[in-house]
Amino acid sequence: MPKMRAADAAVKILELEGATQTFGLPGAAINPFYAAMRAHGGIKHVLARHVEGASHMAEGYTRAKFGNIGICIGTSGPAGTDMITGLYSAMADSIPILAITGQAPVARLHKEDFQAVDISSIAKPVTKMAMTVLEPAQVPGAFQQAFHLMRSGRPGPVLIDLPIDVQLAEIDFDPDTYEPLPVYKPAATRRQAAKALDMLTASQRPLIVAGGGIINAGGEDQLVELAELLNVPVVPTLMGWGIVPDDHRLAAGMVGLQTATRYGNASMLASDFVIGIGNRWANRHTGGLDTYRKGRTFVHVDIEPTQIGRVFAPEYGIVSDAKAALEQMIEVAKERKAAGTLPDYSTWVAECAERKRTMQRKTHYDDIPVKPQRVYEEMNRAFGRDTRYVSTIGLSQIAGGQFLHVYKARNWINCGQAGPLGWTIPATLGVLTADPTAKVVALSGDYDFQFMIEELAVGAQFNLPYIHVVVNNSYLGLIRQAQRAFDMDFCVQLGFDNINADDSMIAAKGYGVDHVRVAEGMGCKAIRVSDPAEIAGALRRARELADEHRVPVVVEVILEKVTNIAMGTELDNVAEFEQLAVQRDDAPTALMLLD
Repeated sequence: MPKMRAADAAVKILELEGATQTFGLPGAAINPFYAAMRAHGGIKHVLARHVEGASHMAEGYTRAKFGNIGICIGTSGPAGTDMITGLYSAMADSIPILAITGQAPVARLHKEDFQAVDISSIAKPVTKMAMTVLEPAQVPGAFQQAFHLMRSGRPGPVLIDLPIDVQLAEIDFDPDTYEPLPVYKPAATRRQAAKALDMLTASQRPLIVAGGGIINAGGEDQLVELAELLNVPVVPTLMGWGIVPDDHRLAAGMVGLQTATRYGNASMLASDFVIGIGNRWANRHTGGLDTYRKGRTFVHVDIEPTQIGRVFAPEYGIVSDAKAALEQMIEVAKERKAAGTLPDYSTWVAECAERKRTMQRKTHYDDIPVKPQRVYEEMNRAFGRDTRYVSTIGLSQIAGGQFLHVYKARNWINCGQAGPLGWTIPATLGVLTADPTAKVVALSGDYDFQFMIEELAVGAQFNLPYIHVVVNNSYLGLIRQAQRAFDMDFCVQLGFDNINADDSMIAAKGYGVDHVRVAEGMGCKAIRVSDPAEIAGALRRARELADEHRVPVVVEVILEKVTNIAMGTELDNVAEFEQLAVQRDDAPTALMLLD
């Protein structure tokens, strides 16, 4: 039997499992693992500036392409605790990433050794498995089980903690006969698919809610095929945005309290049947359940058995991988279409399209300071159908969900449930690492941008070019808007008079941080815009700079400080704070123009 260090066996397993891209920071307790990666030579590595950043890079890498598993690596102690936010984010959104940490020697774990922390206990609530490997011979099995768990059932993250003496110990391991464990994914039966379609075709105004589980399963093509076979409109969730192109005749808009379109909510309220596939009925999608459920029958398809009935009890539930369920439904639907037994939903589809044409928000403003709606209008003009957007949370992301257009699965990459500020920069770098040829645009408010701004240097060092649109109102805008309910504007202002401001900061006087100088100090390029007429030119110039210098390019737009973005408490109670579109010039980049 071949003998090797446990760390070398672990690195070899990464190769054999097809996970050869890592993100992280070396340190004393994980140096044997880094030495094994160096000796192996086939494991790529991006050096992050913060271990939380490395975990979000791993997330972005996984989210960018079906089958990817990103890996983040750190040393003992705070490196592991820094990863927790990334693990929580990945767990919440069903994203498989592997976290690997170093650890103090086994004999010193109970002696409060330097940077010795029980990271596996800390990580267990936000992982599918968290394990400190105490016996060197267990290392191959631990990694084999990790990949099995990450890919089976509802995907999710795993943490493996490796004491330094375990890494260095010699073990028996034969890589030539290593095999990944079989992946388990439940699959719908034909009878289940037939019953779901029986319920759908008994309705008059059905909708399909397409969730992120479809993307995780690689089933976006099957979803479009099923919708077209049935001629049924589709509502994507925020995590499923792009499964159906926004300009597809069956794309009915997004539904929700925040990242939603007026016409999407209206069509949901007009429906009488909903089948949700790969979604989890998130509260910012549903709002109040009495309003969301009233007058509608529900079918829910999800890979995780405990998700069925978690938020509310559907009339029928199917535990299945989304792609497997869609394939069964397509087979049944094809047979019924050939037999001429499918209902004609043309009138219902036309009604949804008419709402899409007429129920729009105004985007064309010429105000100075800039109103945020104009930024998204210009982004729609400047960026093509293949653009991949990355964003996390805040008024910038909510407005992006209301005004931007997405045409492909994985072209809206968003941290959904956890929403950690600072996620956008490192996640974007992970996306670019997975797809270096992609045209990627990140979207942040100023606070999200500042949280992990140091990771811009990673983009410069590793030549990961993208455009980062920063809409700067020098406010915690979403929190300020939420504080309206408490009649306060407290501890949410980010603006101050920057003592180092020069003439270039005149337009941003009182806005505080000079993001242009910070970005340039990180080795990137940056442009500041304060006039809406200049946004289009700045976005064009940013693309030229990114292509020329192969670094991130920041486009900062100075916004009015206070803008309230449409949101509410119920699907039928979304407050509209700004003007609605009444003519085509009000929303010139809308998917369907007003007369």
